[in-house]
Amino acid sequence: MGEEDGVSLRHPADLPGGRLILVVGASGVGKDSLLDGARRALAGRDDIVFPRRIITRPPGLGGEDYIAVSEAEFLELQRQSRFALHWSAHGLHYGISRDIDEDLRQERKVVVNASRAILDAARRQYHALRIVHVTAAPAVIAARLRQRGRETEAEIAARLQRAVPADLSNGDDVVVCENDGPLSEGLARFLQLIA
Repeated sequence: MGEEDGVSLRHPADLPGGRLILVVGASGVGKDSLLDGARRALAGRDDIVFPRRIITRPPGLGGEDYIAVSEAEFLELQRQSRFALHWSAHGLHYGISRDIDEDLRQERKVVVNASRAILDAARRQYHALRIVHVTAAPAVIAARLRQRGRETEAEIAARLQRAVPADLSNGDDVVVCENDGPLSEGLARFLQLIA
């Protein structure tokens, strides 16, 4: 098994048969709120799963329900090929357990908050893939980041200046979910796209 772009690559014959749904978008577009709302709305359905991410972040910081591990633990999991997908961003390591492959073999939809940086490699690994690109206007993103209270004004400005890849919305596997307005409206669109 090789590694490329932070994703553990397997031979195409090993690809599972379900649908992997990667939710991407800039910080502040409301991915966590949409995912939390979708988990509640779809609770009890066994055909859609929302695996917890494994993150090198101290436990209990909020924002999402994640599995906290040390950097050494993360690297050991990576060494053991325990991740279906993994990446690094903002000084943290993120991973999705290979347990999702069994869900995919059982024809379930697996919905994951992911990084845009792994999309090409994920496309090579999972043939049944949908990318939900969550977007919002810059003013909305700035207001949400301020409300979150985790970043300074300079950090918020830097986030807003980061360019979203021009080709992110291209491809038959990409759908856009605009999340500028009330959460209920964004959630209704999001649920249509994943369920």
